[in-house]
Amino acid sequence: MNKILIKNATIINEGRTFAGSVLIENDKIAAVYENEVFVSVPDANVIDATGKFLFPGVIDDQVHFREPGLTHKGDIASESRAAVAGGVTTFMDMPNTKPQTITINDLEWKLQRGAETSVANYSFFFGGTNDNIGEIRKLDRSRVPGLKLFLGSSTGNMLVDKRDSLERIFGEAGMLIAIHAEKEEVIKRNIAHYTGMYGEDLDISFHSKIRSEEACYASSSEAVELATRLNSRLHILHLSTEKELTLLSNKLPLKEKKITGEVCVHHLWFHDGDYGLFGNRIKWNPSIKTLADRSALREAVNNDTIDIVATDHAPHLLSEKEGNCLIAVSGGPLVQHSLVVMLELAMEGRFTYEKVVEKMAHMPAELFHIERRGYIRPGYYADLVLVDPKQTWTVAKDNILYRCGWSPFEGYTFHHAVSQTFVNGQLVYDNGRINDTVRGMEVKYLTE
Repeated sequence: MNKILIKNATIINEGRTFAGSVLIENDKIAAVYENEVFVSVPDANVIDATGKFLFPGVIDDQVHFREPGLTHKGDIASESRAAVAGGVTTFMDMPNTKPQTITINDLEWKLQRGAETSVANYSFFFGGTNDNIGEIRKLDRSRVPGLKLFLGSSTGNMLVDKRDSLERIFGEAGMLIAIHAEKEEVIKRNIAHYTGMYGEDLDISFHSKIRSEEACYASSSEAVELATRLNSRLHILHLSTEKELTLLSNKLPLKEKKITGEVCVHHLWFHDGDYGLFGNRIKWNPSIKTLADRSALREAVNNDTIDIVATDHAPHLLSEKEGNCLIAVSGGPLVQHSLVVMLELAMEGRFTYEKVVEKMAHMPAELFHIERRGYIRPGYYADLVLVDPKQTWTVAKDNILYRCGWSPFEGYTFHHAVSQTFVNGQLVYDNGRINDTVRGMEVKYLTE
C-alpha cells in the first residue's frame, strides 16, 4: 500500500483554517488529523508541510485544451501539465475543437485521449448545436459535466441561434446547460456603428465597446427566461458585468439553485483601463469591462451571488493575437496561474483564503455533482495542493508551461507559490518537476 503523510500543514478546508496532517493511502485520503503534531504512521512517506497551506485541488470548469485539431496552441498533455503546476487537479474541457465535440464518437475520442495523456483528472463538455438533440439524448450523464451552448459566436463558431433549437434543448436536455452569453445581433450592430465612425482599423480599446454590457445582458437574460420557463439547470459562464448579477441570487444554498454563475480570474484581476498596458494579451470574449464591473464581480464572489471561479483557459500563439480588435483572436492561457492570482487577491484583502478554496474547489464539486472530489475528507480522492505563502516568484518565459509560451502575467511577481500537487494520491508536481508517469482519472458525476 502506498502511504503518504503530509505533516504539520495549515489546512484550509470547509470554511476553516487549522493546523493538521493528512494521511493518503493509495488514491484516497485515509485520515485528517487536527492539531496533532506528533502523528506517526508506519511505512508512510512523510512530507513536512510546516509553514505551508494545504488546499483541496482546484477544479476548473472551463478550459480549452485545444485537442483535437488546434494542437499548435496546446493539447491535453501540455495544458494538463501547466494545470497541475498551478494546483489545478481536475478540468472540464470545452467542445469547440476540430472536430467539435458534438457527437458521441467525438466525446469518446476525447475521453480516451485524456486517459492516455492527461496528468490531471479530466472531463469534457458536450457541445450543443442547432441540430444535434438526438446525440444529446444519448449521453451518459455520469460522464459529462453538462451541455455547452455558444449563444454568441466565439472561437470555434458553434453559435446556436435558432429559437426552436434553443427551446428544444432547454426543454429536453435534462442536464446542466452551460452558456457563453453574448448577443450576436448586438455585437454586429456595434461593429457596424464603430467601423462606420472610425473605419476598420479599431484598436483594442474598442473591444469592450463592441462586446458590450448590453451584448452580455441581452443574451444572459434570454437564457434565464428560457431556463426559468422550461425548468432547466442553467450555468452562466465567465460573467463580466455588474448588470448580469441581477439575474442571479444568493438567497438559496447552491444545491437548491437552478441558475448559477461563474466568474473567471481575468475578470477579477484586469479592467478596461489595462488595455493600454497589455493590449491584445487581455483580449477575451466576453471582454474585460470597467472597474465598477470588476468591483461588483469581486463582491458577488464574497456574497455568494457568483458560485464558482474558473479560468476559461484558451491558449493562442502570440502571432495569432496580433492585429486590430476585429482581427486578433480572443483568449489567453491562465490555468497555471489562476490559484496564485486568487491567493494574491486574498493577500490584498479582496477575499479570504477560505473563500478562494470554496469557490475553486468545494463549489465546483457541488455544482457539478462530482463524485468524491473537492474537499479534504476521509474517503475522498487525494487531490491536494501544498502552497508556500511566503515564496515570491516572477512569471517568466522559463517557468511558463503553456505550449503557446506566454502569459498575461509575465513580469508580475507573486507572493504565493504552488510547491506540490497530488492527483489521486500521486505526487505529480514537486517544486518545478512534473512526474510524467502519472495519469489522472476520468471524472464521474452523480446523477441522482
